[in-house]
Amino acid sequence: MRPSSDIWYCHWRRAFCPEQLARKDQEWAAFRKRANIFYPRVNGVSNLHEMEVHGVNLDVVTNQPVIILKDTVASRFLPIWIGQFEATAILMEIQGVKPSRPLTHDLLKSVIGDLHAEVKQIVISDLRDGTFYAQIHILSNSTSLMIDARPSDAIALAVRVRAPIFADETVLEKAAVFSEEGEDEVVDRFREFLDNIEPEDFKNLDFPTD
Repeated sequence: MRPSSDIWYCHWRRAFCPEQLARKDQEWAAFRKRANIFYPRVNGVSNLHEMEVHGVNLDVVTNQPVIILKDTVASRFLPIWIGQFEATAILMEIQGVKPSRPLTHDLLKSVIGDLHAEVKQIVISDLRDGTFYAQIHILSNSTSLMIDARPSDAIALAVRVRAPIFADETVLEKAAVFSEEGEDEVVDRFREFLDNIEPEDFKNLDFPTD
């Protein structure tokens, strides 16, 4: 079975003109070969990479929001298809829009705070059968808790409590888009991919979702 990262690249390469494809294919092959050098594993445990919310866009084909996370130290982007409610919750916080009454993630933030607990970090921890998994790491009374969550809910909480966002290297290997070029150009091309992909391109493919 073709790795998910290769599936992403096969779709992403459509954004390039024919004369660019040979060079991009060489860069992709070189990146896959170098990956273990750039992101070594220690004692068999995958490294975590800090991510930042780079944007939330709408996939015009599926009419589903896509959140794009960016590796803070490498030109890698992790797109995750999420729900409309969660996308709105993330955008409202990023844009500083305050609801008249608390949303679910605002309530969760208040409950955690009132219990004198603290969200230390959230981790996009796994990608199985086309579904992303996340963990919310909470410190409560000197006790560390790890709560299973959807990435969209975890990210919506993280942006509210200003907690760092991480992704496991194994997840990035499977689903991240890599480029050595400027990040704005990468995101523009990804948006172009979303705008131009045809519905039949999704046949027999399980795109990673939240």
